[in-house]
Amino acid sequence: MLTYATYSEAGGVGKTTVASNLAQAHAEAGREVLVVDLDPQQGSLTYLLDVDAPRDDEKADNIARHLIDRPKGDLTDLIHSTEFGFDVLPSHNMLENLTTLLNRAEEIATDIGEEFVPNDRLRQVLLEADIPEHYDTIIVDPPATAGPHLYNAVAATRSLVVPVEPTGKGIQSVEGLEDVVENLGAELGFDVGVLAVVPVGVGRTTDQQNYLARIQELGYHAPIALRDRSSLFEGCWDAQCTAFHYVAYHRSSQRDYEVETLDKIRELAAHIEEVGA
Repeated sequence: MLTYATYSEAGGVGKTTVASNLAQAHAEAGREVLVVDLDPQQGSLTYLLDVDAPRDDEKADNIARHLIDRPKGDLTDLIHSTEFGFDVLPSHNMLENLTTLLNRAEEIATDIGEEFVPNDRLRQVLLEADIPEHYDTIIVDPPATAGPHLYNAVAATRSLVVPVEPTGKGIQSVEGLEDVVENLGAELGFDVGVLAVVPVGVGRTTDQQNYLARIQELGYHAPIALRDRSSLFEGCWDAQCTAFHYVAYHRSSQRDYEVETLDKIRELAAHIEEVGA
């Protein structure tokens, strides 16, 4: 079973783009893949992949209701198949208030003598729905900020894939990654692993090449670097699809550098499958 959460210290580094394309690369390799979207923002994976979910319907069943033990149906009924070869458990606007909702649910459970662990709800919900019996790869995409979304993502997966920018700020985040991982482990009560650090938007300057070397010196797997492909990835968001789909169906002619990018993503997925097994 391969499970991991995508993590970044800040937004805007391509975390969700990386998650969606890794999902398709895993699916191409023959794996049954589920992506869980815990990000309540409109720029979430649910939006990127144009998943038709009632995310603004307060009365509809959704992932947040299951996390607070107030579901309106089976969790599996919320899962959407996509044309990209993998499934998505979509986000919902209720996730914006997840901290308050979980605290309230914990108080209710305590009052009636039941156990309720706010940061472990996603893992429990997935297990109760027998999700691991139907998928061999689960990717969770939470928001960048610390809180119950991230804690639940890590508790359910115990491993991270970390996109970073090859900049001074980006390298600082990698240098602080050990502390982040230790703090997450201390908060959740178990060791957290880093399957890969993924430099995104790499140019050809000497400084950027030095950043790549520094990531490896710090002891993290950095099997590939994704060069600056702004046109490709912005096109994915405009067309609401993965890069694989965009290159196949939205480009009138093949661009070798984009094909190379897709091959890099496949290489990254294969590495994650190997080290995360």
